[in-house]
Amino acid sequence: MAITAQDVNKLRQMTGAGMMDCKKALTEAEGDFEKAVDILRKKGQKVSASRADRETKEGVVATRVTENGTKGTLLSLTCETDFVAKNEGFVTFANTLIDIAVANGATSQEAVLALPFENITVAEKIIEMTGKIGEKIDISHFEIITAETVVPYIHSNGKLGVLVGLVNTSGTDVEEAGKDVAMQIAAMNPVAVDKDGVDASTIEREIEIGKEQARAEGKPEEMLEKIAMGKLAKFYKESTLLSQQFVKDNSKSIAQYLDGVSKGMTVNAFKRISIG
Repeated sequence: MAITAQDVNKLRQMTGAGMMDCKKALTEAEGDFEKAVDILRKKGQKVSASRADRETKEGVVATRVTENGTKGTLLSLTCETDFVAKNEGFVTFANTLIDIAVANGATSQEAVLALPFENITVAEKIIEMTGKIGEKIDISHFEIITAETVVPYIHSNGKLGVLVGLVNTSGTDVEEAGKDVAMQIAAMNPVAVDKDGVDASTIEREIEIGKEQARAEGKPEEMLEKIAMGKLAKFYKESTLLSQQFVKDNSKSIAQYLDGVSKGMTVNAFKRISIG
């Protein structure tokens, strides 16, 4: 049967696929729109499989905070090239995905992929988008935190996002302080809120590095443990959020800065996602 330009345009509007792809799919499906959609999706699956080993080092980070400000969500959607990452349709897709995740109360990346998207799942929609765009697409991170007040921050390039959770706020407006701390996290990339949040393997590695450095400096073996513990204390100060010097005023730590904004206020959690 003859495939008209109106038919091709209709399928394009339905799927977002390219004109030639839509014409080929409709021709193969003999004008059956439902079959044509399946053909396009299968094309997407084929493209996705062929690009499975590609790296997705570009993309966009999206964030949402509930109306009451107590729960925040971060999602990163990644692709292969900066050209696609900056495409309005790609950015819109990332924001649609996080809206679906929040609306359905998803708690993990796997749960997001299983959610319904129109008449298919999110995972299937990503495959469909892969076919349309011609690049591998992934939800690379999905993070949630809860606190008295959650403050989000997206860096200007859209590839770095932070959520910071504040507690003991005493009802104070802490949006500005939260933004300051979120920007600190973006810039300084702390490993944990405080030393109690540093995992055991990191501590062991830092102690071992400290010992090796001291040994290389010719320090006696009986002094290595003490020297390494001193280096570990320095690591805590430089690499855990509350102990870090506040980048806007290095005369005080983040803990001191927050306490000065509202007595007893501190951070209970943070998440940082960086693409590339």
